[in-house]
Amino acid sequence: MKALVYKDLNSIQLEDRPYPSISAPQDAIVKVTMSSICTSDLHIINGAVPKAKKNTVLGHEFVGEVVEVGSSVSSLKVGDRVSANCETFCGECWFCKRGFINNCINGGWQIGCSIDGCQAEYVRVPFADNGLTVIPEGVSYKNALFVGDILSSGYFGAELCNIAQGDTVAVIGCGPVGMCSMICARLLGANNIIAIDVDDKRLNIVKDKNLADVTINPLYDDVENIVAEKTNGRGADGVIEAAGGKDTFECAWKIARPNSVVAVVAMYESAQILPLPDMYGKNLIFKTGGVDAIHCTKLLDYIASGKINTDFLISKTIKLDDIVEGYKLFSNKENNILKIAVTYD
Repeated sequence: MKALVYKDLNSIQLEDRPYPSISAPQDAIVKVTMSSICTSDLHIINGAVPKAKKNTVLGHEFVGEVVEVGSSVSSLKVGDRVSANCETFCGECWFCKRGFINNCINGGWQIGCSIDGCQAEYVRVPFADNGLTVIPEGVSYKNALFVGDILSSGYFGAELCNIAQGDTVAVIGCGPVGMCSMICARLLGANNIIAIDVDDKRLNIVKDKNLADVTINPLYDDVENIVAEKTNGRGADGVIEAAGGKDTFECAWKIARPNSVVAVVAMYESAQILPLPDMYGKNLIFKTGGVDAIHCTKLLDYIASGKINTDFLISKTIKLDDIVEGYKLFSNKENNILKIAVTYD
């Protein structure tokens, strides 16, 4: 089968690979119908994910059809249309039982990182009862594509902020995760959403889709002053850092009001400084780490009911044969690309 393989630092290759097979009774084999290229994939290629293994098929964000199940799989059957969770988790360890599936001692981020991923015609999914969610009738593969990764990340960031009805939430970064964070913050009760990005094209998308009430470009706007003006001087009730840029972490804690939460859902490729003397007295809570994507069923229900639609994030659709070129387009953000969907016809 065709598969995109991480060969070495800054090196990927589309090559022929054997079809995956069941290796544990909890496994399922999925025929991939659509996947996407994710910024996390770029982090692997750039060498910023130490646990990533070379010669591994890339990709972790996908939907598809179940074609085989292991003997212990109970909630899935051949023919089911499924959305995949970006995390592999057993459901039984100390962390899983408390909802911290990213820290599963038997899993974590594996698919497309330490085991073969979804940018191939077929993929093996461990602990399939947990890692795959059946897509409801009326929800297309396209509608469900982002449920297990960027939409879950956006929900995770919003949930970490402990949003109360009427809160003002600032989101730094208007990429796909940032936009999903805005959608989910609104669902959880945020009354005012402030979007911050250095790219006016992305800010315009946010305006067009009514994702935020205020947009700020730090290249020519005074972020701290504007946030203060919009919050009667308090600062944002919650801040979601979804950019991972050079100065975005500093911006996040500076615009947060005292006694609030800064949720970091971005991945950084360099160390960040936590200047404790400068922030003394703000009494901030920082929450950071990999997404605990435990709400896939709820998110699919939101999609089915029309409360969430992320189709607009797909800027371009390509075939698997063209995926290497797709990576170049995505990496360079050509034509203001947000997400690239990959099809397998």
